[in-house]
Amino acid sequence: MDGTKRSNIKPGDRVKVVQKQDQKSGKLTEGVVLKLLTKSPTHPHGIKVMLEDKVVGRVKEVVK
Repeated sequence: MDGTKRSNIKPGDRVKVVQKQDQKSGKLTEGVVLKLLTKSPTHPHGIKVMLEDKVVGRVKEVVK
């Protein structure tokens, strides 16, 4: 599912995010959403979230 719409993501969802330092390589980190950090309803590069292990990144994919 698309990670650019805030309505697709909620705390507890399993997602794949790209961290700031991994943007060039595109390396994805998988985890569970703790909280949403982006306030706007959409973001072209993905909604920024904090995972349960405190990793911050932009959602590229919601794992279902």
